[in-house]
Amino acid sequence: MGHVIDLPEFREKTHVFLDRHDAGRQLAALIERSAGTRYDRILAIPAGGVPVGVELSRALHVPLSLAIVRKIQIPGNTEAGFGAVTWDGKVRINERLVRTLQLSEAEVNHAIAKTKKNISDRILRFSGGKPLPDLRGGKIIVTDDGLASGFTMLATLENISTYQPASVAVAVPTAPLSITKMVAEVADLLICLNVRSGPYFAVADAYWEWSDLSDREVMMELANVSSSDGAQR
Repeated sequence: MGHVIDLPEFREKTHVFLDRHDAGRQLAALIERSAGTRYDRILAIPAGGVPVGVELSRALHVPLSLAIVRKIQIPGNTEAGFGAVTWDGKVRINERLVRTLQLSEAEVNHAIAKTKKNISDRILRFSGGKPLPDLRGGKIIVTDDGLASGFTMLATLENISTYQPASVAVAVPTAPLSITKMVAEVADLLICLNVRSGPYFAVADAYWEWSDLSDREVMMELANVSSSDGAQR
């Protein structure tokens, strides 16, 4: 099980970040103070993880790339998912949730196909179709704007492990306590500023300003990172 680093003064609190950029800057400061490692690559999960990743890249002077992963949306509910698809088409399904929701095979297959199409479009739009850089032997940070179910992050970590990096740290602004424990079992290190427990958790509750990012906004974020700041390469 990997080590967990959080901020005691942020535990159980809501509205601790102005926005994703503020969260990324505070997260970078905690990494610099406590991680004690020089990282080789930051992988941000779009869309919400990109502004966080931009700030980490700038502060830590580490190149930024995208780990394009997408949750498989529950039919009729764009906020929740029953699985995830990674950038190379691998599918991870929450079989228990599928049974609970009583989704038909046709509904599952349709949702997976829709998600794969979305990922293909995003790979072309965000990275010009280029694959991930070589991660073998590297020390990697994976970031997002927060963890909810943790399913997308777990799918990402499972896929990254096939590249045989030296170590993988997960750095996120906010997450529920139960999910930090689950993700820490897979990652070498979990850094999370704001850990909350209780029966209800929403990533948005950690922010004063939070909204879904469009693909155009993601591209603007990436365009604002110059190569000297550690942009994608």
